[in-house]
Amino acid sequence: MRIVIAGGHGQIALRLERLLAARGDEVAGIIRAAGQADDLRAAGAEPVVLDLESASVDQVAEALHGADALVFAAGAGPGSSAERKVTVDRDAAVKCADAAEQAGVRRYLIVSSMGADTQHRGDGVFDVYLRAKGAADDAVRARTTLDWTVLRPGSLTDDPGTGQVRLAAGTGRGSVPRDDVAAVLAELLETPATAGLTLDLISGSVPVSVAVKDVAGN
Repeated sequence: MRIVIAGGHGQIALRLERLLAARGDEVAGIIRAAGQADDLRAAGAEPVVLDLESASVDQVAEALHGADALVFAAGAGPGSSAERKVTVDRDAAVKCADAAEQAGVRRYLIVSSMGADTQHRGDGVFDVYLRAKGAADDAVRARTTLDWTVLRPGSLTDDPGTGQVRLAAGTGRGSVPRDDVAAVLAELLETPATAGLTLDLISGSVPVSVAVKDVAGN
């Protein structure tokens, strides 16, 4: 498969790029800064320099040309303003959905967050983030032309992955290593029957491949 990852220099994205390249997929990562390109090449991915906040839908669609799937793993990141939670975590995700439709890329995986909800209350930056993520999820799930999967990890850690997770429509609160989030994304890309699902993800006791097959009904 050819897979494009929006937010290609993110911590989960770089892990996913390594996994996909190692199994023989063709991978491209969309990045804002040309200075990040070498890190993507080292991970086995082709860098595509494009600012998702300022790019047009046409420009993003051009970057998706020939792709079999799009993974939205972009985020404004820790320490960013509430405004950028909206322009990146919400608006860029919706723009990528528009571009995927235009480019004929049906498979769309979006990395969301546990607790994402447009009705989430609060005035803090993290509250804005959860509302922005919820709005992006809703916008993607409304598309009948996309085979979408929404993945909502719990608290992210840099602990080594265990390969053991809990993946379900509702898991309760918990944490999960970024390694295991990337492994689940790689498995979801191989499992078309997970289209149309919104899934929580935390550490657990089920091997990643088995957990994905279980939610897919296989």
